[in-house]
Amino acid sequence: MSWFRRRPTEPEPEPVHLPNPDEAATAFWHAWFDLLPTVNGALGDGEPHRIEGELGALVAAMHPDLHFSLERGHRAIYALVISSQEDPKLRPYTDAWKAAAPPEDMIWEYHDSVPPVPDPTQVTVNLGARRIRLADVRVVAQVSDGLVDVAVYHPEFENLDDTTRQTMTFLPLDVTLGERLAGERLGRVETAAIEPEGAIGLLEFRDLVRSMDGDPD
Repeated sequence: MSWFRRRPTEPEPEPVHLPNPDEAATAFWHAWFDLLPTVNGALGDGEPHRIEGELGALVAAMHPDLHFSLERGHRAIYALVISSQEDPKLRPYTDAWKAAAPPEDMIWEYHDSVPPVPDPTQVTVNLGARRIRLADVRVVAQVSDGLVDVAVYHPEFENLDDTTRQTMTFLPLDVTLGERLAGERLGRVETAAIEPEGAIGLLEFRDLVRSMDGDPD
């Protein structure tokens, strides 16, 4: 996932006034259509950094704490994701933004949370010279009080530093469930040093979590 964030050296602005979420969403979409030819041109040239600043300014105008990314679409060529990262104070802004979004077309689809990858077992994460295949991830899950406690194992974990290992513990879960379902259903998440007994793959894990809501799809 290619999240765009402000650089750490840049102080977060202190907004004098935050707009009404509905007004902010309307203003965003008007500006988006003005910027869209530039966005399409940059992505077509494989240079998304060209429009990072302008698009970031549009998102920050809705609320400075929102995050956004440009992704490959599932149904369209590209996807624009604007996420509250499950922060309740930001949800009115993402809800209004999604409600005001134009219909999806062949080029663009829009998401107010990071969606799951259709098949996470086809994903490979490149970490320098290492290639981490998510097909090799194994998890053991325990359901308790509506939450799922998870231990995550990958045979490459022993070769990673602590920070990268932690990232690679959470990333397969987010990719598999999507941001919203992961936020709702995951409880304790641990890294396993050895493959736990009774471990399952990511697709089986997704089926298990979705079945908790009676949604096998």
